[in-house]
Amino acid sequence: MRRQYLTLVRLIAGIWLCFWLGVSGLAQSQPGQSAAGKEKVVTGHARGTFDVKLTPQAGEDGAEASIARIAIEKQFHGDLEGTSKGQMLASRAKGSGGYVAMEMFTGTLKGRTGSFVLQHSGTMTPAAVQLSVTVVPDSATGQLEGLAGTMTIKVADGKHSYEFEYTLPETQ
Repeated sequence: MRRQYLTLVRLIAGIWLCFWLGVSGLAQSQPGQSAAGKEKVVTGHARGTFDVKLTPQAGEDGAEASIARIAIEKQFHGDLEGTSKGQMLASRAKGSGGYVAMEMFTGTLKGRTGSFVLQHSGTMTPAAVQLSVTVVPDSATGQLEGLAGTMTIKVADGKHSYEFEYTLPETQ
């Protein structure tokens, strides 16, 4: 039973990585003012690479489950420099699958220090992959406070890269 659970978790983790293959750009942030309409914001673009470690977590009471829980750890390089930690829930059925995840990034974005939370939602069928990765509103801290944006993640030759379209209040 435990062996079947680990096989399922490995399979789901593999499917999760497939979500990153061939994913194209997401909606871009719009320049303008913040939600409050008082602060001037700037639109930016960040790119780079990241390393990811996925660790399957035990199911409830160690039982085999149709939903797997996986710990995520990432090391970002490029315009984002820092680390993230998070949790993913994933499921697979008949060649299709889906996942949701939350991860907290801590580090710098083009020299501005702080943290923010990314929310993932992905589905995969044999015909298509859909992925949305967005900054959770009001989750940013430090010099990144007010950050909003969307991230595109790509995998090529086993290497992960990101494109991050964002808005951020103008520095004073």
